[in-house]
Amino acid sequence: MSDTIIFHNPQCGTSRNTLALIRNAGIEPQVIHYLETPPSREHLAQLIRDCGLSVREVLRAKGDVYDELGLSAPHWTDDQLLDFMVAHPILINRPIVVTPKGTALCRPSEKVLDILHQPQQGPFTKEDGEVVIDAEGRRV
Repeated sequence: MSDTIIFHNPQCGTSRNTLALIRNAGIEPQVIHYLETPPSREHLAQLIRDCGLSVREVLRAKGDVYDELGLSAPHWTDDQLLDFMVAHPILINRPIVVTPKGTALCRPSEKVLDILHQPQQGPFTKEDGEVVIDAEGRRV
């Protein structure tokens, strides 16, 4: 079992880039497809605390579900938002990565570099063509 976990959505470019950066460090993470296997309410709350973020900062503020539920309204409590996120995992912003060095919402994907415990092993270019890691494995 890997000591690195990514809560991943393969349809998301940021999530794909983050996973690729983890693998570029020679780490094969445990990949949790959170839309199929969402974290429990308690686990999600702990992940958010470990990220050092508010519930609203981890709430994905895009898409039909967010709009239909009116989640931009400020009256929703953190407990209510957590309930919505558990009921509709698409509302969990991604990717969240857990490593021995910490937990982070990796937006942008390069944020994962701050919590990886192994260096990058070669160059890396994001899907959009942005160079992130040079040929010597250094952050650009």
